[in-house]
Amino acid sequence: MEQSQQITGKFTFIRFHNDVNFYKVCSFLIHDETEKTITVTGTLPDIEMDVLYTISGKYVEHPRYGMQFAVESYEKQLPDSREGIIRYFSSVQFSHVGKKTAEKIVDALGTECISMIRNEPDILYMVPGLPEKAILSIQENIQEKDGMEQLVRFLNVHGIGIRNLVRLNAAYGNEALQKLKENPYRVIEECDGMGFITADKIGKALGIEKGDHRRLYAYLLALLSKLTMDSGDSYVTTDELRLVWHNRTVEYDDVFDDLLNEAVLHASIHIEDDRIYPMAQYSAEVTIASTLRSFPEQIMEPCDMTLLQDYLHAMEKEIGITYDELQVQAIESFFKEPISIITGGPGTGKTTVVRAFMKLFHQLYPNAVAVCAAPTGRAAKRLCEVTGTQSTTIHSLLKWDLETNTFGKNETDPLDVDLVIIDECSMVDAYVFSALMKAGANIRKICLIGDEDQLPSVGPGCVLRDLIASERFPLVRLNHIYRQKDGSEVISLAHDIRRGMVDPSFYHQDVHFVSCADTAIRDTILHIVKQSLQMGYSMDEVQVLSPMYRGNAGIDVLNNALQASFNPPDTEKREVQSGYRIFREHDKILQLKNQPDDDVYNGDIGILEEVTLPEETEDKRHALFVNYQDNIVCYRPENFDKITHAYCISVHKSQGGEYPIIIMPFIRSHSIMLYRKLIYTACSRARKAVWLIGDMSAFEAGIQVEERHVRRTTLQQRLIYGTTAVVDTDENDFPF
Repeated sequence: MEQSQQITGKFTFIRFHNDVNFYKVCSFLIHDETEKTITVTGTLPDIEMDVLYTISGKYVEHPRYGMQFAVESYEKQLPDSREGIIRYFSSVQFSHVGKKTAEKIVDALGTECISMIRNEPDILYMVPGLPEKAILSIQENIQEKDGMEQLVRFLNVHGIGIRNLVRLNAAYGNEALQKLKENPYRVIEECDGMGFITADKIGKALGIEKGDHRRLYAYLLALLSKLTMDSGDSYVTTDELRLVWHNRTVEYDDVFDDLLNEAVLHASIHIEDDRIYPMAQYSAEVTIASTLRSFPEQIMEPCDMTLLQDYLHAMEKEIGITYDELQVQAIESFFKEPISIITGGPGTGKTTVVRAFMKLFHQLYPNAVAVCAAPTGRAAKRLCEVTGTQSTTIHSLLKWDLETNTFGKNETDPLDVDLVIIDECSMVDAYVFSALMKAGANIRKICLIGDEDQLPSVGPGCVLRDLIASERFPLVRLNHIYRQKDGSEVISLAHDIRRGMVDPSFYHQDVHFVSCADTAIRDTILHIVKQSLQMGYSMDEVQVLSPMYRGNAGIDVLNNALQASFNPPDTEKREVQSGYRIFREHDKILQLKNQPDDDVYNGDIGILEEVTLPEETEDKRHALFVNYQDNIVCYRPENFDKITHAYCISVHKSQGGEYPIIIMPFIRSHSIMLYRKLIYTACSRARKAVWLIGDMSAFEAGIQVEERHVRRTTLQQRLIYGTTAVVDTDENDFPF
């Protein structure tokens, strides 16, 4: 990792600022013989003009705005000369203080006056002839800024990223430093995005012992959160949590029950019978259930069904199709009911129905506002492409803030829309769906589209499954397969996998089963990719999927092999090494984290178009420029961990996208990760052809395993019985 640089100078102009997250773009005059002005960006609360600062950070190349200095930490250098202090107090930041008033302060208190006022604000009353308004202005300004500056210094000293400043300020305001010193572990509950590792780093710096009650309490909450995040469950049982606690902290077994009771008392967790919920998961379930049970707050004017039929027939003639009985049922349900759910596998006409929804809705309700959204950027783009309707991510719709991990649209500032259609709903976790519900006071109609047989969300919960299983909402399952041209066998394969019955001898054209030894899988995949490229497909259109990262057929090995074969080293192509990866021009790149400011999201795939060498940049560091469908994003070394190669990706990362050709390896050592939903999701990503390579017995065994883990949630019961009433249900009788 490249070291930060330090620069001393003055902020001279603020070009852009965000009042929520303190992000600023500023002009900064370097205090040296060059007197050069540079552009500075970063989290910069309460900076002052014409005051000396020492800033630490790195130069970065912005694709549109050029070279900038990204600030990681900063410290104000207060004036210590008579002239400097007079300029400081008579600056615009202190109202009711002019040059003569500033001179009075220095004459009375000396050049140490700023420190004196910090330590004893009322000392200003010792200055002869100082107006009351000037005293109050100086006291308020110095105290407010001093609190923020002390917090910045504290974070810098202890190596805590300055981005956490936003989270701390949002939670505690001017009391942030005091709260941290009292109990740094409180941030786990009170500051979104700050976890146990960060809290423990502060705790150790403050000398807090391993067995300190505050630390143990925080560790219990962090452990519960991790267990539910890893499993996708909404809760764990008491015995499960007790066992994990014992295995990790055996010397503190005796405090487990006391900590649990304290967590209940503080509403950090919720316990129902033997189920222990992180409060966030419990609240998410209750919010979803209570909102949907009383939805909508405002009823939409009933649809004229006769007029709907007239518009529908006219549209059928216009586009030359006839909707089948189930599709018509879905359309009617959409217009009759405030909440409707449409589910179905690939090729069953879900997108065709969504197109009808939007066109007919605008005809019947010309003044209403409708929006389509999806859980990922790729799914939103695909929805836009196939329906011709402007679409967005749910996070963008709700104005998600990366720094604070909060949504700008919520109960106090709800969405101003009448209709929301959510596609790929199986990917939406309970937390995000509850955020949508909180912002939904003005929504009068909701339609959820998804494939209940695909993989569930990465985050906890199983929202689509639970909504369907509750049987409280109109549901239409589309089952007629429409795609019958290229790739028709792919659709048949997906539906056969869903039933757990696949006969390889049935497939002769679009689906290919290639049996080979584990040691031959890599070369077989390379041959198939080469063959596909020779047929005219691009590397963008050929996607290799693997269920695991390690092993002969794992993501890491296959990415290296595919890069070496199809984008090998070349004197005409620049490259840069980052850890064990080499990023080379023309590489296929996968985004790993959401970057809403750059309009690029987790799972997006692009092409590395340009590598800029250190000697070509002002700060002598590499820069990578990745093209995501004409959206160019620049990465500097500190952000290289946000991307990886995309020649081979996980099945989870592929969700929401489609590719002409899908290639997937099968080996016995992957068996623990192979199950029906994963294989079904992988194969349903293909539009034209699927290649299944390796041990076919591993494939056959995998499609017989319905679930590796059935997610444990109680949203279904809350929807049926009420938000707080949960009736135990035998897992074997759990409806899907």
